[in-house]
Amino acid sequence: MALRQAFSSILKISPRYASTPKVQMHSSAMLCKVEDRKEMLASMPTRDEGTVGERSIDIDTLMSKKDKFFPDASTATQLFNGVPFNELPICNVRVSKNNTIISVTDYKGLIRLIRSCGVEGFKNTRKGTNIAAQATAITLGSKAVELGWKTIRVKVRGLGPGRMSAIKGLQMSGLNIVSITDNTLVSWNPPRPPKQRKL
Repeated sequence: MALRQAFSSILKISPRYASTPKVQMHSSAMLCKVEDRKEMLASMPTRDEGTVGERSIDIDTLMSKKDKFFPDASTATQLFNGVPFNELPICNVRVSKNNTIISVTDYKGLIRLIRSCGVEGFKNTRKGTNIAAQATAITLGSKAVELGWKTIRVKVRGLGPGRMSAIKGLQMSGLNIVSITDNTLVSWNPPRPPKQRKL
């Protein structure tokens, strides 16, 4: 309001504006709305894609805790709970963005147990979440404990939300994990990406 009065007084004083019609000023609240909208969007919680809790392990702290972190030539014959490393059962975790399939094999590669998020009761998009992977791993791990397996190796393959959650679920079921191997395939000549979406 004060700005309008000051502007009208300038127009009255200046002789060159005497013949021009009266100028009306309009104030718009557009900028205020943008700031309020930005604040509103910043305060809203982010959409959970099933990846909350991922990337939560700090490798440096793990390396400082253990003297021998990486395998060497004597690892194959090293005893874990009275069993050599190369005779431990292997838990294969196959992760994709749509599902997580976990299987337990003996050291020769014969499948003893297999479980997926779909078998566990999760349907459609819920199969790809980290909660589904963790629930599947807990169920499979408890069955492995019933069979008498206490110490296992884990091999993870694929990228998806259930990578870390499946390993946490296996630990929660009472299994002792001695090694985690990432067997994710890497293509050196991948297909070209799809065209960008036009909105």
